[in-house]
Amino acid sequence: MHIRFVLAGAVTAATLAVVVATPAQATEYSSSLKIKGIQYDAPGRDSNNCRTGNSKSEYLTVKNYSRTATVNLKGYVVKDATGNRFTFPADHYLQPGDYVQLRGGHGTDSDAKNVVYRQNCNFLWNNDKDTAYLYKPSGAHADTHAYTKSRDDRDGNGYIGYHG
Repeated sequence: MHIRFVLAGAVTAATLAVVVATPAQATEYSSSLKIKGIQYDAPGRDSNNCRTGNSKSEYLTVKNYSRTATVNLKGYVVKDATGNRFTFPADHYLQPGDYVQLRGGHGTDSDAKNVVYRQNCNFLWNNDKDTAYLYKPSGAHADTHAYTKSRDDRDGNGYIGYHG
């Protein structure tokens, strides 16, 4: 991941109208950052034990789909349907086409490895169904996806991809 600085844009009134009329499963917002995929069910038996558990294997991938703009993740918020949330606390810059995996558990954030850790060993995503929200630092929606295991995870591997 290479670092540069650019501010994220604001959501327009037209976009807000689309949000009201479109279900959460595939709502499109005006943002270059989008949820690329989610490993909602970590491989193996779920254990949130910080030393021996598998919460690091649960992650959400955020990608910069812009062709020209570099975006700073600082202040972006990831939330689930029940309000559990993570706010990116530090500068993490995504150049066009770049991505970052937001992982559970404790670890060292790394631009080189495209990873940010939540510093929390509890699982964020439900294994049966949930909704992943991505908000801009302004509070405006950047992306939202609802999933159910039975409907969206056809191969049963615990991973669902969005936006190609």
